[in-house]
Amino acid sequence: MDGKVLTVIIGMMIVTYIPRMLPLAILSRINISKGLLNWLSYVPVAVLSALLAPEILMKDGQLQINLSNTYLLAAIPCFIAGFYSKSIFLTVVTGMVTVVLLDKFI
Repeated sequence: MDGKVLTVIIGMMIVTYIPRMLPLAILSRINISKGLLNWLSYVPVAVLSALLAPEILMKDGQLQINLSNTYLLAAIPCFIAGFYSKSIFLTVVTGMVTVVLLDKFI
């Protein structure tokens, strides 16, 4: 392995590690209010929704809210499975099986 490549890999490790380490190092010394903690608890849901909504609702660059959108149809049993089971694994498997079945039969 060339010295340049090793230097780049080590540099990328440092650049990746610093943004993860700094918030932990800084926030571990600060008392965070319950209001802020409550607000922060909604961040994962908001981020996941922002990532999934375009994938579910958009098809070929256009908004597709109809019965031909298999991802939208598969989202319904996924939501139900996730709501009742609280299991990410079961929700993902439900979505995968539903998409395969819908693609095969529709």
